[in-house]
Amino acid sequence: MNAIEVKNISKSYGRVQALSDVSFSVGKGEVFGLIGPDGAGKTSMFRILCSLLLPDAGTAAVDGYDVVKQMREVRSRVGYMPGKFSLYQDLTIEENLNFFATLFGTTVDEGYDSIKAIYSQIERFKDRKAGALSGGMKQKLALSCALVHQPSVLFLDEPTTGVDPVSRKELWEMLLLLKERGITILASTPYLDEVRCCERVAFLDQGKVRGIGTPDDILTQFASIFNPPGIEHEKDKEVKDDNVIEVEHLVKAFGDFHAVDDISFSVKRGEIFGFLGANGAGKTTAMHMLTGLNQPTSGTGRVVGFDIRTEYEQIKKHIGYMSQRFSLYEDLTVAENIRLFAGIYGMKPDEVKRKMDEVLRQLKFEDHRDDLVGSLPLGWKQKLAFSVSIFHDPGVVFLDEPTGGVDPATRRQFWELIYDAAHRGITVFVTTHYMDEAEYCDRISIMVDGKISALGTPDELKQRFHQPDMDHVFTYLARQATRSSD
Repeated sequence: MNAIEVKNISKSYGRVQALSDVSFSVGKGEVFGLIGPDGAGKTSMFRILCSLLLPDAGTAAVDGYDVVKQMREVRSRVGYMPGKFSLYQDLTIEENLNFFATLFGTTVDEGYDSIKAIYSQIERFKDRKAGALSGGMKQKLALSCALVHQPSVLFLDEPTTGVDPVSRKELWEMLLLLKERGITILASTPYLDEVRCCERVAFLDQGKVRGIGTPDDILTQFASIFNPPGIEHEKDKEVKDDNVIEVEHLVKAFGDFHAVDDISFSVKRGEIFGFLGANGAGKTTAMHMLTGLNQPTSGTGRVVGFDIRTEYEQIKKHIGYMSQRFSLYEDLTVAENIRLFAGIYGMKPDEVKRKMDEVLRQLKFEDHRDDLVGSLPLGWKQKLAFSVSIFHDPGVVFLDEPTGGVDPATRRQFWELIYDAAHRGITVFVTTHYMDEAEYCDRISIMVDGKISALGTPDELKQRFHQPDMDHVFTYLARQATRSSD
């Protein structure tokens, strides 16, 4: 008997057909991937299999139990990590774990052996609130919560989105240990190295299964989607001599803890500058100081000519910012969002109308001008958010993990927008956990334990550390971290 049986499942939301006659099976103890572009129907499939959503047609069974008729039996046998962290941010690590254990009618003591290998890595921080944890620690806690009742089937819906490459590798090492214990794993992921960790995958596209096979077979068969051609990077493009960002001996301390510990660097006009580091290395804290959201403990910095200590309100008017948590208003239309942000930046109505038509044409959104942003696929939202962040032609745009959870083809389109902005003289300051994107940057800095451990072009860093690609460079440096704050 298979651990998961899906037969002719269909699901629609009004006029949108999320799933259409989907069928596949997963063997007991198998690591199976459900992959596909944004809006393919993956999350709907996960929710149906976890008995959280009713299908319109078809049947599905988990461990032999029908997901509609035998919900109670299904829920007692599955663990579920949704794409957005399912933790309670204002509860501690220990309180979250106890809550989930109680929810499943068990205790942490009863299930401890099943989570020991994972939970022991964060147990010493058990009194820390989940909201104060980094992505890597949240990931380990969420996985512990999903496993505390000793499920036989584990569902993981893009569990590593927003998590650095080293923490992602650690998670998949844990998953392979779970497989050895006979747990069946169904996972979705936009990362190709994670896809290759699966034994088989089903490619879901526009609600339909386009193919099932080994990762290599599916990635080869649908290479245009999963491995689009790289963007031609102008290695010797002209970058202006004037600095848009200048930082000297910048420090941000929280008590005795130095989140940013004496960093210095500069970024030139029109440069694409990659700001990398593992979760907890200090990237976001540094970015908050540069964007005027936080003031430094010591050191100096200037952004577009303004002092980050005293002129942070001026900085906010002359930069663009796109956070990793999507920043547009989902209950407003595409056009309403553009007009709102243009008004905040003080743009004139005639200029807004002209530029809006131009942006919608560039994004091929002309027919979606009046669509609610909440109805758009994630990749579309990200491209729109970026276009809105540079709508007022800022001197520099800060992008904090802008492509998290986005499929490879859409990420490529996003980077074409970045290149276009850089060609127009806008400086791009970007953080990312996709190391193929690091290769697209003009220069890269890599933070470890609050300090900049490396700074240079991708080629310079690969040569300096004798590594074949940026993924290996990042892993080599990040594994040298010593502080345990994550």
